[in-house]
Amino acid sequence: MQLGESSIVLLGIALSLGLLIGVERGFKYRDQKEGSRVAGLRTYGLISLLGAVSAMLSEQLGTFLLGVFFIGLALALTASYVINSTRERSSLTSLIASLLAFCFGAMVMVGYVTEAASLAIITTLLLSLKGELHRWLWLIEKKELWAALELLIISVVILSVIPNEDMGPWDALNPYKIWWMVVLISSISFVSYFAMKFAGARKGIMATALFAGLASSTALTLQFSKMAKQMPQASPLLAAGVLFACGTMYPRVLLVASVINPELLQPLAIPTLTMAAMTYLPALWLWYRGNQSVPEHVAPPASPLSLWSALGFGALLTGILLLSSGLKATLGDAGVFMLAAASGVADVDPINLSLSGMSRDGLALETAVLGIVIAATVNGLLKAGMTGVIGGQAMLRRASIPLIIASTVGLGLAVMA
Repeated sequence: MQLGESSIVLLGIALSLGLLIGVERGFKYRDQKEGSRVAGLRTYGLISLLGAVSAMLSEQLGTFLLGVFFIGLALALTASYVINSTRERSSLTSLIASLLAFCFGAMVMVGYVTEAASLAIITTLLLSLKGELHRWLWLIEKKELWAALELLIISVVILSVIPNEDMGPWDALNPYKIWWMVVLISSISFVSYFAMKFAGARKGIMATALFAGLASSTALTLQFSKMAKQMPQASPLLAAGVLFACGTMYPRVLLVASVINPELLQPLAIPTLTMAAMTYLPALWLWYRGNQSVPEHVAPPASPLSLWSALGFGALLTGILLLSSGLKATLGDAGVFMLAAASGVADVDPINLSLSGMSRDGLALETAVLGIVIAATVNGLLKAGMTGVIGGQAMLRRASIPLIIASTVGLGLAVMA
């Protein structure tokens, strides 16, 4: 059998992938003497090339040959690992990386070039991040580990078995879509927790406020308002944090709605982005004025994720979906607006998700837009009242008034549209 031009190219790619892993391994163990490693730079390249050649031969002589080569390589590498481990500490990771290099070479020859290249890059990245990954393990608390496991349960496990079909009264409920939104909101909360944890206080309060806007601007508003009451000298910066978090809600609403129904992007952009701009501008000014009075520590939420909170969000979304469909069927658009105002007291996300989905199934775009803006307006006014009552006069002047103005203007633009 003669090698074609394409086969030579594939063999070259296989060799390159092995060398890529070998560069990382060789750099890491460059101070060790020759012969003390399971595999070096050249060996990784040759192992990947061996996988490619084995795959080529197996096409002509039988697929069992590829397994024979792999088992033989595994035995040889294991023997080398055992011998080295009796003399000095040896890395099992290098043995696994060698077997992966063989597999990547074989994958290239059977047509999985892109997949092999992607996996080789990911493997090299994981190998190079050993120190960082180990440091992260020391930084992770038990509650954070449990939160990660809970997130995996509700996303990978539960989401894979939930039916993806409309059911219930008025066919208003799709379990898969409801749970997917639970996963989406929980993921945002999880990511924002760690961003708040590692951003710090003095230099990271802006990131904290922005990420809290993604997770729960209401929670941050309550926390910062209490701090402003206790530390009046820090109220300008705390008010800026409240406005940043609340302002983040508006582009988030626009993003979620336009992802669910792209036709909502244009009519919803004007009121939501106007409210965001009218919230961010005073926040930037307050941030500039109060940068010297940042408190030493801004603690993240008590837990990065709560499974009960996620379930509660799912129940809330389910109820709003049923009420939305029922009110739409009995009262028309007026019922949708009443529900939007009531829902905005608790959270904007469920009614936003509900109305965005309904706009794809017959609800007029104008009705959906106005309902979403009504919910955002009520939510903004609620946080303005919370800030003024809890934070006192300083927060009322710095944060409550901008929120009231932004909410009123946004609602007016939506009504006039």
